[in-house]
Amino acid sequence: MCAMRAYTHPSPEHLTLERLLYALSDPVRLDIVRRLAGVAEASCGELDGGRPKSSMSHHFRVLREAGLVYTRNVGTTHMNSLRSDILDVRFPGLLECVLRQH
Repeated sequence: MCAMRAYTHPSPEHLTLERLLYALSDPVRLDIVRRLAGVAEASCGELDGGRPKSSMSHHFRVLREAGLVYTRNVGTTHMNSLRSDILDVRFPGLLECVLRQH
């Protein structure tokens, strides 16, 4: 049995405002971030809203590469959490402002 590969996540100093804003500009990704803000973590299936797995993989990759979401493997499940602490240190108030607009 093969182990699932671990995801890579950008370090706080490599987070850029441009990437964060691009990731948040899509309504599906913004919805994922808003839903993650209300829970400690959730699986991709809990966050997909019935959308196709292929398009959701793309959205989670964009969120991960922007530094918004942390994904870890638990067996065959991908668990996601919002990187709020890191984001608040790097861009104080940004996430709060985005979430408040809902």
